[in-house]
Amino acid sequence: MHAGEAMNVPECCQNIQPAPATRAGADSAAKIVVQGLNAWYDRRQVLFDIRLRVPDRQITAIIGPSGSGKSTLLRVFNRLHETVRHTRVEGIVLLDGENIFTLDPRALRQRVGMVFQVPNPFPKSIFDNIAFGLRINGLRDHLAERVERSLRRAALWDEVKDRLHRPATELSGGQQQRLCIARALALEPEVLLLDEPCSALDPVSTARIEELLITLKDTCTPVLVTHQMQQAARVSDFCYLLLDGRVIEGQPTRQLFTTPRDPRTEAYLTGRYG
Repeated sequence: MHAGEAMNVPECCQNIQPAPATRAGADSAAKIVVQGLNAWYDRRQVLFDIRLRVPDRQITAIIGPSGSGKSTLLRVFNRLHETVRHTRVEGIVLLDGENIFTLDPRALRQRVGMVFQVPNPFPKSIFDNIAFGLRINGLRDHLAERVERSLRRAALWDEVKDRLHRPATELSGGQQQRLCIARALALEPEVLLLDEPCSALDPVSTARIEELLITLKDTCTPVLVTHQMQQAARVSDFCYLLLDGRVIEGQPTRQLFTTPRDPRTEAYLTGRYG
């Protein structure tokens, strides 16, 4: 594709309007800056010289085929990769200018929360699921108010306010995922990482999560890994494509989907790669 030439947008991504941005993606201050990041599992390298910027208070989507390194990159952002044996990283990841590898991991994970692909409520009540992280971090004052605030932010309060002490496992799959988001939000993180949060959900629950993500960028910086191009186009302000552990391209979402700079991006978006 020649420079400046618009690509034929795949049918799956036509007529999709990106989420309204709070700021212009290219001009926003960066919440996270990654410089020369490489990662290995044992001797197998999975990330290669990753360089990117995550704009503050915007939704950044990371797309790419399975095995491209998306989830590994996300887990590096709060050093969760360190819980897996024989992992190693080199490079710099800055959070508000601080190198995360010099921070205490527990303190970092309070600032950078994470929601996983499959909802994983604890075998406790709805209330205790939200209160769990608050209690272990010594935030026991005004516990009921903190739990309610978190459930409201996750758009779940009205559905569970009369059964807070019922088991969380009684909730539907979509409700469980919003509960997990509320649990992460209870610690008021600056960044919220979401690894394929809708992959196990039905379309209605997926729409609720997407609506929730758009509201969350008013108070934190969501970073979303997804294999669904439609979802990235609907909710994100900025988008990166990873292929084989390398950043191929990063642009404001509308531009990446309509006028990609790299022919590999066009090939992926039109289904000829991955």
